[in-house]
Amino acid sequence: MPVKKKKAVDVSAQPIGVFDSGIGGLTVANAIQKVLPHESLIYFGDTAHLPYGDKSPDSIKYYAIRISQFLLERNCKMIVIACNTASSIAYETVKDFVGGKIPVVDVISPVVDYVVHDKKMKKVGVIGTKGTIKSDIYAKKIHAASKRLEVASLATPLLAPMIEEGFFNNKISRTVIGSYLDSRKLAKIDGLILACTHYPLIRPEVEDYYKKTVNIIDTAGVVADNVKKVLKTKKLLSKKKSPVHHFYVSDFTRSFEESTRFFFKNKIHLEKIDIWK
Repeated sequence: MPVKKKKAVDVSAQPIGVFDSGIGGLTVANAIQKVLPHESLIYFGDTAHLPYGDKSPDSIKYYAIRISQFLLERNCKMIVIACNTASSIAYETVKDFVGGKIPVVDVISPVVDYVVHDKKMKKVGVIGTKGTIKSDIYAKKIHAASKRLEVASLATPLLAPMIEEGFFNNKISRTVIGSYLDSRKLAKIDGLILACTHYPLIRPEVEDYYKKTVNIIDTAGVVADNVKKVLKTKKLLSKKKSPVHHFYVSDFTRSFEESTRFFFKNKIHLEKIDIWK
């Protein structure tokens, strides 16, 4: 009796896995959706442990590995670490854990490449969580690629929790944002890297502060373009006409649900799941 051949798996039709400590990574997921409308997404927001910015490196590496395992179990063809803190601390750890089975994209390297190739930029500012700024990852990578660029980094720890609680586009957010951007460290910058995936949600307020005198870099868009480039290079672009998105959280919060619906309307499946057992 002839042995039936197993049907080949269409890897390109499998979803892209995206994770962050909370709602910030939704800015990246939304940008990916716009650039790659045929791709399905599985998003994991680790709301039980946010913010990552004040966690120890060992804790962040543990969270990243466990979430990556969760995404692999759901047959993701790529993992996007949509968190600057996790990207700066756990990117190599996740790559080692995945072992080359699927590509892993961080949110730092694509932005560094973008800044380095912008010849008009002489001094770039970086704002992010304590963890990201303490790692000095942006300055190290930028200086390794270009000696001409000056980098000014500033920790802005109140911004991510503020955004998670839904405080943006109001008097409170404008006051907090202004108090940080007034720092002498950021004087005479040509561009500003929003080095936290939460921060694109306050980009209009940052732009308003600078009155179009500073290039506010669309980090989510830059990362999404890189995701497309990697998938195209590896021949993994999906041709599906009806992508399906799934959103998981480790702890349910109303702000996460509202933000998810803001980006993806009602076409979502939001589920709380405990992957730490």
